[in-house]
Amino acid sequence: MSYSATAEHTSEPASTHPSEVRKVVFASSIGTIIEWYDFLIYGTAAALVFNKLFFPADDPFLGTLAALGSAAVGFFARPFGGAFFGFLGDKVGRKSMLLITLVIMGLGTFAIGLLPTYAQIGIWAPILLVTLRIVQGIGLGGEWGGAALMVLEHAPKHRRGFCGSLVQIGFPIGLILSASVFALVSRLPEEDFLSWGWRIPFLSSIVLVALGTFIRLKVSESPVFLEMKAKKEIAKNPFYDAVFRNPKNFLIAVGLKICEVSWVYMLTVFMVVYAVNNLGLPKSLMLNAIMIAAAIEIITIPLFGYLSDRIGRRPFYFAGTIFTFFFAFPLFWLMDTRDPFIVIIAVAVALSFGHGLMFGPQATYFPELFGAKVRYTGASFGFQVSAAIGGGLTPIMSAILVQKMGGSAGVSMLLIGLAIITFVAACYAHETRDSSVRV
Repeated sequence: MSYSATAEHTSEPASTHPSEVRKVVFASSIGTIIEWYDFLIYGTAAALVFNKLFFPADDPFLGTLAALGSAAVGFFARPFGGAFFGFLGDKVGRKSMLLITLVIMGLGTFAIGLLPTYAQIGIWAPILLVTLRIVQGIGLGGEWGGAALMVLEHAPKHRRGFCGSLVQIGFPIGLILSASVFALVSRLPEEDFLSWGWRIPFLSSIVLVALGTFIRLKVSESPVFLEMKAKKEIAKNPFYDAVFRNPKNFLIAVGLKICEVSWVYMLTVFMVVYAVNNLGLPKSLMLNAIMIAAAIEIITIPLFGYLSDRIGRRPFYFAGTIFTFFFAFPLFWLMDTRDPFIVIIAVAVALSFGHGLMFGPQATYFPELFGAKVRYTGASFGFQVSAAIGGGLTPIMSAILVQKMGGSAGVSMLLIGLAIITFVAACYAHETRDSSVRV
């Protein structure tokens, strides 16, 4: 028996009351904002702080590479979180996984803010830092799928794309919060910033986690899961069924994600390093550019989600990959001008059209590719495997390519190659706008 979703017009579970839909969307979005904030402040710190405090090296490039590598560890941990919590989400329920993953992420992030540095405890400092980064990755790996499913399985059929996109704005809002906090603390004198200022973004996250946990406790379990539980239709081994009994949709999900996730972390992690170290631009300019671009995405992501309810999910992946293909070289040409206005415009355009076009419908599209019995596992694991490859390796590979080739051409070619992979995946994917979330 196949556990993939189909486009057949089968019966849907009873409609959730609009007030409950709004509550679920709000709770999922708030929690996702917190999760992304926690995960993203590490990337910013890796580019600006950890290379000096936790990975000191005689060669600044090696220190930066080590810091980016520690950030990548979180990406490599995400598939484990996606598989483990996805399995439990399909077996036990969606809601409980939302709460557990939020707490895991929050405690891991808070603990990073308490860590002693390399100068204080030597090699144990980077070991503890990497360990907590793994905790972060496991938490985020399980959280996204749960938030996406809760919204998808509560939302009315004709608004699934829009409601799902509201979960996705957690990324740009989390990005704004993380960049804003670092923009503020980076104004401190360098000595204070490196001594205690960098810890503030990590320690303050505990307040957000407490708020998110309280809000998520108020939402109801997915009606689709409750219906499956009542009918005793819970899959015995959702991981095996999602990955091995129906590998096509799993591989399609991995391919669909690879371009977008590589593009966004190239912009928000590697580009900060490149602009500061290679172009001599102030870090404040790059943080401001990222904040402005993310603020625009708060509008464009829901717009693309809304339009996906009208014209389908697949067209946005074709459009996003075509944009990436043609903008991979011009992006760096515009950055090389060193003109602040041009840099900000380039980052804003690149983020919305190289990332937002595909990211907007994603929280709806990925779960729709899988049947209800394995949806949490399939969507989460596919999403996170690709995130590990694209988000974890792209900043490191980009830094190496610039170092070895003496310019950005290698990075542009890498991004074009990844865009081709996603374009091919979109060709093999099926449209899910009219599919049932029950099957």
